[in-house]
Amino acid sequence: MCGIIGYCGNNGKASSIIFEGLKKMEYRGYDSSGVAMLSGDGLVVKKGVGTLEEVNKKYKLDKMPGYMGIGHTRWATHGGVTQINTHPHCDCKNQIAVIHNGIVDNYQELRDDLIKKGHHLISETDTEVIPHKLEDEMKMGRSLEEAVMHVAPRLHGSYAFLAISTKEPNKIVGTRKGSPLVVGLGDHKAFAASDSLALSGLIDQLYLLGDGETAVLTPDKTTFYDHTGREIHKKFIKPDVMWGESEKGGYDYFMLKEIMEQPKTLIEATNQDEENFTSIALDILRADHVIVTACGSSRYAALVGRYLISSVGKKFAEVVMASEFQYFADSVDKNTLVLAVSQSGETLDVIEGVQLAHKAGAKIVSIINRPQSLLGELSHHVIYLNCGPEIGVCATKSFLNQVAVFYLLAFSMVHCFDMAVDNIRKVGKQVSKVIDWNREEINRICERYYKKNDFYFIARGINFAIASEGALKLKEISYIHAEGMPAGELKHGTLSLIEEGTPVLAICPGDYTYRETLSNAMEAKSRGAKIIAVSDENNEIYDHWIRLPKVHELLYPIVAVVPLQLLAYYMAIKRGHNPDMPRNLAKSVTVK
Repeated sequence: MCGIIGYCGNNGKASSIIFEGLKKMEYRGYDSSGVAMLSGDGLVVKKGVGTLEEVNKKYKLDKMPGYMGIGHTRWATHGGVTQINTHPHCDCKNQIAVIHNGIVDNYQELRDDLIKKGHHLISETDTEVIPHKLEDEMKMGRSLEEAVMHVAPRLHGSYAFLAISTKEPNKIVGTRKGSPLVVGLGDHKAFAASDSLALSGLIDQLYLLGDGETAVLTPDKTTFYDHTGREIHKKFIKPDVMWGESEKGGYDYFMLKEIMEQPKTLIEATNQDEENFTSIALDILRADHVIVTACGSSRYAALVGRYLISSVGKKFAEVVMASEFQYFADSVDKNTLVLAVSQSGETLDVIEGVQLAHKAGAKIVSIINRPQSLLGELSHHVIYLNCGPEIGVCATKSFLNQVAVFYLLAFSMVHCFDMAVDNIRKVGKQVSKVIDWNREEINRICERYYKKNDFYFIARGINFAIASEGALKLKEISYIHAEGMPAGELKHGTLSLIEEGTPVLAICPGDYTYRETLSNAMEAKSRGAKIIAVSDENNEIYDHWIRLPKVHELLYPIVAVVPLQLLAYYMAIKRGHNPDMPRNLAKSVTVK
């Protein structure tokens, strides 16, 4: 969940390079940040609570002296959001500094043992045990990398961490298990980071660190070791230029930029290998059981996908929340196919469920956006969303491309891949229309209802998942309570919450769900609700109409979700919130 970066090189601008890398990773965590630098003055650590810019304004992280260092942006898991809990963390003598992404499950046991030995730990974090354990190892005469390789196996849970020491001031040591860590090399400079995006434009070679592996970085040489401490030689890959763009492009926020990019990124979603899709489609048809596992927005895309696979491919698939998948793992076997959906490819709940399924012999197909991901490593087949970087915490273009990929997959099951590609490319133009037609009206709706504390989203059939996704978006960034549900369920309890002026957003395009959804909207209106309709047909019962173009019934989710993204965005702005950095949330959820 956190962003980590280390840099060593012959460039005197080490702290500014680290700071710029942190800026590119701030979507991974933004409640606090810090930097540790090695210089002629020894180890210097500066850190604080707030956004990266706020901390930098106070502590000048980008102006710290030193030739090498490590930096961290935090999303709190263990311990409150305080300066003491902020990374980097140090040992008793302030000679070792560590930054960490992940969770050390047995930290309490390790902490108690360290305190008995006389160590003074000052934070509430799990991370702080790591530099103190390294301190003990180095007291025994071990080098920094030897200390890391002795300590890492004693850490239970998932982690990626970087360590530096005044005793060996020319190196950075990093290792990982269950959390991502990449190494990048340029001309007399070396980097390690939790995200290759942080290194864009800085490196010529990219190395993916495997579970249990350790990297020792110096400006002129980088060495890799396996879990036994044996030196290994790794193949590098060329950095993907597609992942170099992480600027707002003139927009106030990344979220709006990424919403506006969707007509273009939908086309990118269709740039797929037909043979790969045909192979996966045949595997789905052959499987006794098909399980789709995902979290959050990806799960709602999966619900649309389940409908498409059933409606078009005539194959039943079950969608299981990733955090619950482990409880169903006993029913998974070699005749099961698992479709794992995750924008980042590092969502821990998804990965842990997939690991169990993999162990049981299931075939794993991942649908992911980011290259070089943990989930991709576990998969027999990988489908990429081709979105490019999505920096805003809320899923927008990645969600739309997930739906598009499921559409391509479903039609591959009936040998209509080319037709599906053509349909998706055409609907991209309709997405542009939706944005142009509705931005002003959505702004007016937000102006009228932004002080409301409850919204209800209803829909039927394939559109139900879009109601849930719309509600999730509104919750995430405007902090308004919102519920999405099948329209027919409204009268089974939730209708009791409807009172005069309650906004009810009905997704009711002119498809097979239109009349019944309209009837449910009328039930709410008769109790005083204000009906905000998302439809290609106007109706006298609507208080507000968000207009959709007419498309094939299976494509309505793609055009219907976009105005809901805009609704959430403008509602957040009206309420004075930053839509890119919703409180308590981070982009990549790498903890349970």
